[in-house]
Amino acid sequence: MIALWPLPALCVWALGWAVFAGLRWLGAPLVVAIFLAVSLGAASSAIGNTPWRRVFVASGFPLSLAASGVAGAMPAWGWLLPLAVLLLMYPINAWRDAPLFPTPTGALLGLAPLVPLAPQARVLDAGCGLGAGLQELQRAYPQAELHGLEWSWPLRWVCALRCRFARVRRADIWAADWSGFDLVYLFQRPESLPRALEKARRELRPGAWLASLEFCAKDVVPTRVLACDDGRRVWLYQMP
Repeated sequence: MIALWPLPALCVWALGWAVFAGLRWLGAPLVVAIFLAVSLGAASSAIGNTPWRRVFVASGFPLSLAASGVAGAMPAWGWLLPLAVLLLMYPINAWRDAPLFPTPTGALLGLAPLVPLAPQARVLDAGCGLGAGLQELQRAYPQAELHGLEWSWPLRWVCALRCRFARVRRADIWAADWSGFDLVYLFQRPESLPRALEKARRELRPGAWLASLEFCAKDVVPTRVLACDDGRRVWLYQMP
């Protein structure tokens, strides 16, 4: 899909227009049609493999709608809808964390041999987004008790639907208690790793693990490193 870029974005834009036109044809109010079409684009932005591509996917429909003049009858306040959708997807207090970094398929293959866990071990995806990380964790640890934390309630809702095998709840990953978990998995910004490692050392029991996809903590030697097929690394830190 990445090689065909920007075809995925164009498809999402076309789908947004199809939803908008279909709702208007069915008699839906203009504001409702725009809100649902913009929400679809925002939810589909996960197909972008970089933050800018995700913005490109999400903003295509509202920008093209504004340029078209089709929604000229909409009141001025209605143009706040795209901003409202963005705030729902990414609340302000979560902006310092990764906006939406889906875990690539197969990224955690080989994790279980490096980090062996007992059956029914408790594993947490801190910032689970749409659930890609939880799906990969289930492949690695099919017998584990999987949990997900997500602050954005729309993302949490979608994740819970996609990952019925896990216990997904809305929570701030930095305020939540990690002490009951055997493994905490993160796919965050590199700037978040020192804070995550400090929290893990403070709350996780001795022998528990912190796993970070792609980004490592500076000046800290990882216990082990998993090399992914796509060239990424999973940096593994065991609590002393």
